[in-house]
Amino acid sequence: MKIMAGNSNLPLARAIAGYLELPLTDASVRRFADEEIFVEIHENVRGEDVFLVQSTSFPANDHLMELLICIDALKRASAKRITAVAPYFGYARQDRKPGPRTPISAKLVANLITQAGADRVLSVDLHAGQIQGFFDIPTDNLYAAPAMAADIQARYGDQALMVVSPDVGGVVRARALAKRLDNAPLAIVDKRRERAGESEVMNIIGNVKGRHCILIDDIVDSGGTLCNAAQALIDAGATSVAAYITHGVLSGAAVARVNKSALKELVISDTILATDATQNSDRIRILSIATLIGEAIRRIADESSVSSLFD
Repeated sequence: MKIMAGNSNLPLARAIAGYLELPLTDASVRRFADEEIFVEIHENVRGEDVFLVQSTSFPANDHLMELLICIDALKRASAKRITAVAPYFGYARQDRKPGPRTPISAKLVANLITQAGADRVLSVDLHAGQIQGFFDIPTDNLYAAPAMAADIQARYGDQALMVVSPDVGGVVRARALAKRLDNAPLAIVDKRRERAGESEVMNIIGNVKGRHCILIDDIVDSGGTLCNAAQALIDAGATSVAAYITHGVLSGAAVARVNKSALKELVISDTILATDATQNSDRIRILSIATLIGEAIRRIADESSVSSLFD
């Protein structure tokens, strides 16, 4: 087994390799003067089971091309099996046709990864479960919920907790976390989105008065929905609000928005490399899931059960 990394999230790749007690494969992923990507693998991978760690986060197109070219390089180097480990799967929010003449970009990206030569895909908290079906190769979708539940119990276990979904679509994810927190009660934020990137909180479904609320979601991008939801919960009588989000995209002024919000803290995983602004914020904490991904990789290599990780 070998672990190889692109440039999108080297600290996570190193942490995964450290957990598995393996060195990262010696390879270079660099640019020509015109920004074309060039990949060169400096050690033998013939007949090896290779796990390529590369999130397709910002800049999404560059990191996606890195992933595809790395897969092609491994394929042409006669690797026995190539697993694309994309902790954050970009373009996942375009998983259906919301209107006429719009693309299903998640399916296109799935096709690109498959055609490039990947034999398997491993990701964390896909935005929509059906994306697994977009691939014609085995695809494992890991869940950050166990790590988040353990962190919540350690920090807030002595308080009256309530798990909150920031929208109706996230109820299944919120319910799964609530079950891990000794069947904590559940509330839902009912919001109306007029256009992409903007949201208006309309109502809180559930009694949050006197509760410490835990907002749970898979992606925080602009942070508008999250901050509006936190303020609505405080206005409805919540004692405090913390948010646990798997993928901290945090584009534009998102970090500044979080710093000024009613959130006690925002906890994100390290599926996406944190910016300096994110690391310097006293409201944002990073929870590593390198152990989870590393254990999943070990089980895939050993041909043992991955789903039992979440029992």
